[in-house]
Amino acid sequence: MTKRLPLVPTIVALGAAAVLVYLGVWQLQRAKWKETVLKRYAEAEQLPPIAFPTMPLGNDQLPLFRHATGVCLRVNGRRSIGGENRAGEPGYVQILDCATGAEGPGMSVEVGWSKDPNAKINWAGGPVSGIIVPDRFSRMRLVAASAPPGLEPSKTPDVSTASPVSPAGHRGYAATWFALAVIALIIYGLAVRKKIKADLK
Repeated sequence: MTKRLPLVPTIVALGAAAVLVYLGVWQLQRAKWKETVLKRYAEAEQLPPIAFPTMPLGNDQLPLFRHATGVCLRVNGRRSIGGENRAGEPGYVQILDCATGAEGPGMSVEVGWSKDPNAKINWAGGPVSGIIVPDRFSRMRLVAASAPPGLEPSKTPDVSTASPVSPAGHRGYAATWFALAVIALIIYGLAVRKKIKADLK
């Protein structure tokens, strides 16, 4: 007589495998999306410089990795985050949040790099040129091409390192999730086989 599969363990095993497969598919989708984004960034690097946007933009309209120029009328705040100089030394990049007019989102400028997170910044604003990159606080900032006295220029933005996880990394994660799904089903199959053999004794 054919033995029925145990209901609860079967549901749990198949459910876990389905979740793992879903995560693998999601990572493949992320890889494809990341490739599209990085391709757009690479194309943007080759386009002519623009004026730094002074009007609010949607996330899909941000001109990331475009060369741009802007004018900082007044410094409203400053912050520092971990970063590198052009020689690859770790330290802190100094970011100034500027007003660009009576209205608009303003402009964040990465003016340079220092070992000291509280380094003195001898820059009160004015014209500035550089490359637009993503920013967690203001969504985008301008990495200045040159630094004021007392600071060194920040590392030149690199499209290939624009994201902490590359498309290949996402595919690697996908392979891991798929492998875990297969392993889960194999373990379940071995457990069921062992139980059936025990029941037949």
